[in-house]
Amino acid sequence: MGPILQVNALFGGYLPNKPVLHDLTFSVRQGEMMGLIGLNGAGKSTTIKHILGLLQPSRGTIRINGITLSEAPIPYRSTFAYVPESPELYEELTIQEHLELTAMAYGLTQQEYEARSAVLLEQFQMKDKLRSFASHLSKGMRQKVMIMNAFLIEPMLYIIDEPFLGLDPLAIRSLLELMVRMKNKGASFLISSHILSTIEKYCDNYVVLHRGHMVAQGDLVELREQTRLPGASLDDIFYQLVQGDAP
Repeated sequence: MGPILQVNALFGGYLPNKPVLHDLTFSVRQGEMMGLIGLNGAGKSTTIKHILGLLQPSRGTIRINGITLSEAPIPYRSTFAYVPESPELYEELTIQEHLELTAMAYGLTQQEYEARSAVLLEQFQMKDKLRSFASHLSKGMRQKVMIMNAFLIEPMLYIIDEPFLGLDPLAIRSLLELMVRMKNKGASFLISSHILSTIEKYCDNYVVLHRGHMVAQGDLVELREQTRLPGASLDDIFYQLVQGDAP
């Protein structure tokens, strides 16, 4: 089976002829957690927006499960779930209505919806908030709703941008346990985060961006070899990469 996500020779950005991203090539295999790391402005969010289809590449291709967005928009988009850094909800819908809307949009059966939502609501301690409107929720609770909606549909690929922001320690633990459980079922993850000590424990491979260029990729052993830092932590490796002669 080929990669779930394949980014090949990607150039792109927000303005024509002014690329933010320069020749990015990487892939995410089935059951793999890939960490996308870099400083602010390195191109992480721009990369994610290209994968989501919110930005169009000036050059290069992006495939999810072997297809591009232009070839088959609906199958392409139905293959992944996205959790943004800042939660975006419908202010006049309740948590229950958000979950029901997601279940309908992705064609879940009533049985699937009830079973999965019950587990998620319990795990994130949101059962008593089920009929609360989004406008009445704290940022952390809004983030939990985004996470529950993403995991409700159980897609092949999860794209998660700064997943731990706004979450309390218990919710972070619940999210990590959920990610591991879905990974063990074959799901793939692309995770952008500044919390390097956490993703070092969970990610299989990493892509390091700096000023729109990919300056390193591989697992922790390979990154240590590339930076000549045997036994180094991901944090130390990252510091070396962005402080050195990167583009």
